[in-house]
Amino acid sequence: MDLLHGLPPDVFRLTLVLFLSFLIGLEREEHKATGAYSFGGVRTFPLIGLVGYSVALLSGAQVLPLILGFLVIAAFLLISYWHKISRAEAAGVTTEISGLATFIVGALIFYGHLWTATTLSVASLLLLDLKAALERLAVRIAPNEILTFAKFLLLSGVILPVLPNQPFTHFHINPFKTWLVVVAISAISYASYVLQKLTKGQGGIFLAALLGGAYSSTVTTVVLARRAAQEDQPHLYSGSILIASGIMYLRLIALLALFNRALMSIVLVPFLILAALASGAGWLWSRRADHAQPSAQQSLEPKNPLDLLAAFFFAALFLVMLVATQLAVTYLGRGGLNALAAIMGVSDVDPFIMGLTQAAGSATPLQVAAVAIIIAAASNNVIKGIYAFSLADRKTGTQSLIFLVALAALSLVPILWIG
Repeated sequence: MDLLHGLPPDVFRLTLVLFLSFLIGLEREEHKATGAYSFGGVRTFPLIGLVGYSVALLSGAQVLPLILGFLVIAAFLLISYWHKISRAEAAGVTTEISGLATFIVGALIFYGHLWTATTLSVASLLLLDLKAALERLAVRIAPNEILTFAKFLLLSGVILPVLPNQPFTHFHINPFKTWLVVVAISAISYASYVLQKLTKGQGGIFLAALLGGAYSSTVTTVVLARRAAQEDQPHLYSGSILIASGIMYLRLIALLALFNRALMSIVLVPFLILAALASGAGWLWSRRADHAQPSAQQSLEPKNPLDLLAAFFFAALFLVMLVATQLAVTYLGRGGLNALAAIMGVSDVDPFIMGLTQAAGSATPLQVAAVAIIIAAASNNVIKGIYAFSLADRKTGTQSLIFLVALAALSLVPILWIG
C-alpha cells in the first residue's frame, strides 16, 4: 500500500490506457487472423491510446492541440482505409473508427473521465466482437420496425418533455399527465407487440392470447374469433379468448399502479384473483382435445400499435372522458358514473379508466372510482363475448360468450364490499 501511495498519479492512468487499448487491439488482431487486411493490432492500438493521453497532457486546458492530434491520427487511419478499399471492393471502416475511439479513450483517462473511457472501450469491444450477431439482427428487423420505434421515441422523448406539467381549467386538465397516459399505454402495447414479433411462430394461439391481452383484449378477441371461424378447435380458441381477458386485469393493474396507486390498491386483490381464475381456466379449457388436427397452432400476425393519429385520438378521447367523468359525478352522481362506465365498456375502456385515475381522490371518491372501473371491465367482457359469438363458429362463440359473461358476473362480486 505504501508503494502505491509513493507512485506518481499518472502510473495508474497510463496502465489503464494500455490495458483498455490493448484489449481493443487484441480483438482487431484476431480479426487479422482471418486473412483480411486490417489496420493495427496489439501494438498499434496501445500506441494510439498513449498518443491520445500524451497529447491531452501537453494540451492541458487548450482544445486546439488536442483537435490537431486527433486529426493527425485520423489522417493515418484515412490512408489505411484508402489502402483497404484499393485491395477489396467491400471494405468496412470499423477498425479505423476503433482507432479514433482509442485516441479519445487515452485523452479521457488523462482528464479523469475513467468511467466514460472504460465504458467507451467496453462498448467498442462488444460492437466489434458481436459483428455477426448484430448483422443477423439487422436482417431480421424490417425497415418499418425502425419507423415504429422512431414513433415511440417521438411520443415519449420528444413530445412528452415539452408539455407543461400543470393543471388548466376547472377540470384540472394537465397536458403532461395526459400525454404520459398515452406514452404508458403505448409502451405496454408496444412491448407486447415486440414480444409477439420476436416469438413469432414459437407460441401459437396460446402465446398470442397472452401477449395480445396485454396489448388489447378486445382486439385479440376479435382476431381470435375470426380465426376460429376458419378452424374447428373451439376449446383452443374459446380458452385463449378467456386468457386474453384474464391478462386484461393485469394490464389494468399496471396502468393503475403508474397513475393512481391508492386506486390500484383497492382493486389489486380482486383483479389478481380474476386474472388468475380467467387465465387458469382458459389454459385448462384450451388443453382439451378438439376433433381437428392442431394445425391452428400458428402465430397470429400482430398489428403495429403505434400509430400517431391513433395516439392523438386517444389523447383527445382521454380528455373527453376526463371531462365527462367529472360532469357525471357532479350532476348525475354515482349512478350516472356507473352508467357511463357500463357504456364505455362497449368500446375501449382505457381512456375512461385513465380518466378516473386523474379524478379519483379529488373530484371522485376512490371507492366510487374503483366501482366504476370494475363495472367498465365487466361490461367490456360482456361485449367481447358478443363479439366472439358473432364472429366465431357456433361452438367457439357459444363457449366464449358463456365464459366471458360468467367472468363479468364474477368480477362484479367485489363491489359488495368495495361499494
